[in-house]
Amino acid sequence: MAQFLWVIFPYLSIVVLITGTIYRYSYNQMLWGSKSSEILEKRLLRWGSLLFHWGIIFVFFGHVMGLIIPLQVYQFFGIPSEFYHMNAEIFGGLAGLSVWIGVLLLLIRRIGNKRIRMNSTPSDFVALIMLFIVVSLGLYVTIIYNTIHGPYEYRTTVAPWFRGIMTLHPDAAHMVHVPLILQLHAISAFLLFAISPFTRLVHIWSAPIAYITRAPILYRSRVQYRSIRDQIVNRYF
Repeated sequence: MAQFLWVIFPYLSIVVLITGTIYRYSYNQMLWGSKSSEILEKRLLRWGSLLFHWGIIFVFFGHVMGLIIPLQVYQFFGIPSEFYHMNAEIFGGLAGLSVWIGVLLLLIRRIGNKRIRMNSTPSDFVALIMLFIVVSLGLYVTIIYNTIHGPYEYRTTVAPWFRGIMTLHPDAAHMVHVPLILQLHAISAFLLFAISPFTRLVHIWSAPIAYITRAPILYRSRVQYRSIRDQIVNRYF
């Protein structure tokens, strides 16, 4: 079971993520992206989307610092574990809370608003519910579990296991004695990766980089245009 959960299942999720994304891009580009429902409801969407997207950026970099960068690097630069975990709990907790509130608002909007609900697909609900589960588990570890039991040094267990997956040398033994709540967080995260190509989450691969250099769109007033047109007509005709 340990080999399945911490070696086979992560690779299955990654394979589904890659092949599903390629398939959807190749055969279903018309539905690639996140279908906007702003015209149906704007207030909750604005707050939920802003909190989620800004929070997830900081959460991503926090995971890079905790999972990708080895513990030895922090030790080399003389960064104490206490200092690292204190900052991880404060800033990681704030970022995670922002994401959690954002997903909660989007989920309430998706379920509670009749017009949004009628224009939603099952995959929309699956994506939001899975996001909510993953974020809730991670936030629980950061704020509640670490406060009650003390900071868990995942950089000696979860981080080597995750880097082993990336380098094709995973060791399931690293995850056997990890706290259950953190195991559930890891499993649900890989499950989220697996379903993402078949939901609106696929738009994460379409970063709007070209938007920065794109020429601005010009808007002209219809009233002003009509006034100029009338002047030309009256003058020449």
